[in-house]
Parts: sequence; C-alpha cells; structure tokens
Amino acid sequence: MGTISSRIPDDLEEDLKSYIEEENLDKSTAVRKLLTEGLGDWQREKALKRLEAGETTLSGAAAMADMSVWEFAALAKDRNVMWVSEDHLESDLDDL
Repeated sequence: MGTISSRIPDDLEEDLKSYIEEENLDKSTAVRKLLTEGLGDWQREKALKRLEAGETTLSGAAAMADMSVWEFAALAKDRNVMWVSEDHLESDLDDL
C-alpha cells in the first residue's frame, strides 16, 4: 500500500476534522474513504461524458465506471444522458 502526504488549506483541514468526528474515523481511514468516493465519482462522470460524446458504448462506459450495465443505464437516465445511437445500438443490446 502506498503512502500519500499532502499539504491542505486550513479550511479544508477543519472540514476534514469535522468529517472525522462525525463519521467516528481515524484520519487515514477518513482520507482513504474520501479518496475512494471522490475517485469513484470522477470515474462515473468521465464515463458519462464519453458515453454522451459517442466515444464508447453503454457497456463500455459501465465498465469504466465499475458498475453493472443496468446500474449505469439508470445513472445515465437520472443525468439525462442519451446513450442510444445507431453506431452502438446493436452492441449495447447484445450486452444487455
């Protein structure tokens, strides 16, 4: 397991302390949890953008986001992202 060291602004440190207290976590666990959640959000957003741009299929975007096709389809629907296109329709239907 790698180690990360970072300087953060005072206001962010105060927010982290509040998070640690509310979630009853130690600092390392809290930072790992926040990084995991943040990176997961980033992966989902990146996959949604690539899907909307037609750069990938629904199943490809789901894999990028580390989600099932059905979960990702629901996310795309919630975000009003169109994912059905003639170019990818057959592949997406096969994957479903």
